[in-house]
Amino acid sequence: METYVFKLPDVAEGTAEAEVAAWHVSVGDPVKEDQRLIDVMTDKATVEITSPVAGTVTALHAAVGEKVAVGAPLIDFGVGSAERSPSPAVLSTPPPAMVHSPAASAPSGKSAQRPIASPSVRRRARELGVPLEQVRGSGRLGHIVHEDLDSFVAPAQRSLASGGLPDATAAGTVEEIRIVGLRRRIAERMAEAKRTIPHFSYVEEVDVTELEALRAHLNAESGEDRPRLSPLAFVMRAVARLLAAYPDINATFDGEAGILRRHAAVHMGVATQTEKGLMVPVVRHVESRDLWDCAREIARVSGTARSGKATREELTGSTLTLTSLGPLGGIAATPVINSPEVAIIGPNRIVERPAVRAGAIVVRKMMNISSSFDHRIIDGYQAAEFIQRVKALLETPALLFIPR
Repeated sequence: METYVFKLPDVAEGTAEAEVAAWHVSVGDPVKEDQRLIDVMTDKATVEITSPVAGTVTALHAAVGEKVAVGAPLIDFGVGSAERSPSPAVLSTPPPAMVHSPAASAPSGKSAQRPIASPSVRRRARELGVPLEQVRGSGRLGHIVHEDLDSFVAPAQRSLASGGLPDATAAGTVEEIRIVGLRRRIAERMAEAKRTIPHFSYVEEVDVTELEALRAHLNAESGEDRPRLSPLAFVMRAVARLLAAYPDINATFDGEAGILRRHAAVHMGVATQTEKGLMVPVVRHVESRDLWDCAREIARVSGTARSGKATREELTGSTLTLTSLGPLGGIAATPVINSPEVAIIGPNRIVERPAVRAGAIVVRKMMNISSSFDHRIIDGYQAAEFIQRVKALLETPALLFIPR
């Protein structure tokens, strides 16, 4: 049996490294050609890598959460001469000094070892949210079996059955969770944005009584060929309508090079909460979409992000981001800019509040708009003026349908 080393291929243009998000094979597993091996995470997207050869896994060169450089060894296969069918673009036969046995290439120390479990056990652990590193395996050679998962989750289930209160023995425990994958990427991007961008936040209230009446009417009149309109679709159209007059807002800024790139096309990111964390799928060319097309595309890209099926192209290239917490929108927020963009805009929850109109106190539907701007590029006056014009469009929504 020969040993061949499969190296991390160039999974995306301009990518120098990728993080191991999940292994789908273990040392000793037989592997078929084109079988799913590993999921790796690039800048924003998760990429599935399949096997270019049939054989047996003899070594894994990285643990979940580790970053691997493009071209670095990823996995060793033991293959017979008849099984060899590697693609020269992604698989190479290293010199003897680079071929490692499982014992030589695995990190030392119990904490660095990858838990041994079957694919069905790993899938069930993911569904339960159980980190296999914390489960003691009772099977042969420490394999984790389904009964081990049952034993691990049983105390929590008993606690929930008794009213959700932790028992006395668990009260003093501390759970350590390694931050990897998308959550680590979110942490890195947020820290970088707050560290490098001087945020200027601005909040304004908007009377959306007429907008909500129009939205209800349009949704009631819409047929099956038209999607239901959300408040976010109106905000998207209002913002896109004004950006031609504020080119510095629809822009990205390279701070190191000192270059501001103004974009003619409006590609709006839509901050979306998923099971794995915050993702920002992109609605492209908003400037050429009508209200219903915006609503349709918001629903589509948000859905693909939540299902984990968003492509790298759907998660990159935004020029401005909208963020909304929907019914949890609160009174106001200070959203973090999606670097290298220079602005982020977020509508808050719509609530009925008393307002003074023509000297009388009346009940109106009110919504705050929270926004943040990169103060290196956008002055406070410019930001406030822009949001005031967004407010004017939303308070008189008929203007959104009048040609410019």
